[in-house]
Amino acid sequence: MTSTPAPAAPSAARQSTGVPGLDELLGGGLVPGTLTVLVGATGVGKTQFGLQFAQAGAAQEDRAGVFFDMSVRGDSQSHADYAARIFGRSLSVVDAGATPNLDDFFARRAHGDYLRLFDHRSRRITRDESDFYAWHEWQAQVNARTTAAIAFLYGNLIHGVRRVVVDGIEPVDRPRESLQFEMFEYLYHQVLRKEPEWVARDLFRQHYLRHAEEAARHAYDPSAVGCMLLVTSRETMLEDLISRGLDEGDVLSGANSVILLGKIRDGARIGRALYVAKHRGSACTDEIVPFAIGDAGLSVVDGSKS
Repeated sequence: MTSTPAPAAPSAARQSTGVPGLDELLGGGLVPGTLTVLVGATGVGKTQFGLQFAQAGAAQEDRAGVFFDMSVRGDSQSHADYAARIFGRSLSVVDAGATPNLDDFFARRAHGDYLRLFDHRSRRITRDESDFYAWHEWQAQVNARTTAAIAFLYGNLIHGVRRVVVDGIEPVDRPRESLQFEMFEYLYHQVLRKEPEWVARDLFRQHYLRHAEEAARHAYDPSAVGCMLLVTSRETMLEDLISRGLDEGDVLSGANSVILLGKIRDGARIGRALYVAKHRGSACTDEIVPFAIGDAGLSVVDGSKS
C-alpha cells in the first residue's frame, strides 16, 4: 500500500492547489488575485478539489478558505461531509436568509465557513428555462440575500481568509441567461476584486461613516485573494470537454486558469484525468494528467510508476 504524497511547497508568489503533485505542473501553484475555474461533470471530483484548495490556506495563509454555494439542486453538494472526513473540519454554516448583524461586525472574528445562496428547489435558474414569475422569484431571492453574501465574504476577508471557493454552477447554453453566472460576476468584481473601503461602503451603506475607522483598520489587499469557481459540465469524458473549448462567455475567457476534469478510457477501464486548458503567468503541463480520489481527496497519479 502506497501513501499519498504531501503537496509540494508552492512558490512564494503562488497559492497551493492542495492537490499532491499538481502544483509542480502549474509552475508552483495558482496565481493569487486571479480566478481559477474547474470544469467537469457531477461526481468527477470538483468539490473535493475545491475543499483541498481551501484547506491549503490553513498552512499557507493561516486561515482556511470559505465556501459560497450557488447550487439549487435538491441533493447536497456534500461540502460538510467531505470537510469532516478528509480534514476533520467542521464547517460553520451561515443562514443566507437572515439579516446579518452589522453592529459588532468588526469585533466578531467568526463569520462562518459556508453560505448557500439559494433554497433547494431542484429547478434550473436560467431565463429560457423559467417562466416570467419563476425568473423574477429567483431574482427577488438574490436581491434579498445580497447583503448577507457581501457580509459573509467581506467579514472573512478582513480577518485573513484569502481563498474563496464558489460551487454549484450548473451547465447552461448561454451563460448570460444564467442568474448564477450573473450573481457570481457581481460578487467577483464588486466584492472579491474591489478595494475593501468600497466593499464596506456597499455593505454598511448609509451607516458607513459610523464604521469607516474600523474599516480602514481592517483593510486588506484584494490582489492576495484567490477565487476558485466550480462549474458543472454536461460532458463527462475529458476528450469531449477539451474538444468543446472555452465557450462559457466572460467567466472562462476572463479566468487566469481553467482546469478541465473528466473521465478517460484506459483499456477496459474508465479513469479520471485533468487537463490545464489555460494557465497564464508561467509555463505549465500540456499533458492529460491522470488523478485518483482516495481518503485524502485528489492526488495526481505518477504515470512513470504505473
